[in-house]
Amino acid sequence: MASDKIRVLIVDDIPETRENVRKLLAFESDIEVVGVAGTGHDAIQSARDYQPDIVLMDINMPGLDGISAVEAITQEVQTVQVIMMSVQSETDYVRRSMLAGARDFLIKPFTSDELVSTIRRVNRMSQQRAAAMPQTQMVQVVGPSGKRMTVPLAPAQSMPEGSVIVVFGPKGGVGTSTVAVNLAVALQKPEVKVALIDASLQFGNVDVMLNLHANRSIADISQTINDLDADLLSTVIAPHTSGVKVLLAPTRPELADLVQPDHLQRIVDAMRQLYDYIVIDTASTLNDLTLTALDLADRVVLVTVAEVPAIKNTRVFFQVTEALGYSAGKVVMVINQADSRNPITPKMIEDNLKHKVVLTIPMDSDTVAHSIRRGLPFVSEQRNRPISNAINQLAEKLVADLRPPPEPAAQEVAAEDAGRKRGTRFFSRQ
Repeated sequence: MASDKIRVLIVDDIPETRENVRKLLAFESDIEVVGVAGTGHDAIQSARDYQPDIVLMDINMPGLDGISAVEAITQEVQTVQVIMMSVQSETDYVRRSMLAGARDFLIKPFTSDELVSTIRRVNRMSQQRAAAMPQTQMVQVVGPSGKRMTVPLAPAQSMPEGSVIVVFGPKGGVGTSTVAVNLAVALQKPEVKVALIDASLQFGNVDVMLNLHANRSIADISQTINDLDADLLSTVIAPHTSGVKVLLAPTRPELADLVQPDHLQRIVDAMRQLYDYIVIDTASTLNDLTLTALDLADRVVLVTVAEVPAIKNTRVFFQVTEALGYSAGKVVMVINQADSRNPITPKMIEDNLKHKVVLTIPMDSDTVAHSIRRGLPFVSEQRNRPISNAINQLAEKLVADLRPPPEPAAQEVAAEDAGRKRGTRFFSRQ
């Protein structure tokens, strides 16, 4: 049905490019090109008229450029998702696009597969975010005064999906992998299932930190992604002595290209059904794969240090997350390698970034180095060290945030209050 198709608006000042993109999409049964535009101003009007799901926007156009047009479109048509197109691949172009409201970035020339998979992924992410918005049903009860009251209906109880925790550092060398590995081990309990994904695909170090020598990795899953199920995962995931199950990065940097953002999403979706917590260690770059992980996250542990370059990058990261529409509580900022002798204090960082420092992890180079050399996480081998206590505190906070103790349903509270006085009668849902 036409209503099920992904509605696309193509914006580019070169007619040949618009036509080529339209032809590439004409073969896709689930995608419909609803309009084209050659200027930024025309793009804004077309977005109003056509209400597309996706806008493919060229970044460089005469007059109103693509970034300015994106800002206007995302403000006026809040349901639209923008994919920026450019021959420029510099980080600054990507950052400015994301800050303007773009959800992804395509480098020209791109293949048909790259174009189509990006459109589908961005549209799917949009649908998932919309589905995640709470929709509360109401129920009528008779209150203490004898009058009918409408209160929220508690959702039906079902098996909860696993929570995704992404550990990201805006600068290399801040200890992202160290935090991710030890956090996963700290979360692991006899009654809790934890998985760790090394999504730093080119130069991941999780295998070294856990002394694992598995000969299969996430790249092997990507090659058979259409057969993905629990059995396939079990043949690739490496068990660690702590109980954590680990999906390692490829053994060679060139194999990283086999893993597409869509693959990561499908892997994480499958692992949510099998594990209580999925911790994802990421590279310190905002590429498509990292952005996919961040979108999938229930919590992002932002690891930074009290150094000017890291603080500057942290500020930029917060600008990107705000542009992406992440909720204020999604990002948990942690100061790693904290040293009381450092003149830059956590309070100064909070004041500068206007974001709360949730936790500080003390500097302990000897413990970290010893842990990495032996391939033994310090939270289990040196559990009484202050650095281990800090990681355990982080794990406890995340568990409290993601799996809070159940509270009495609103209608149960009302029913108990009313029942003590005169009894309660339930009516049908409204």
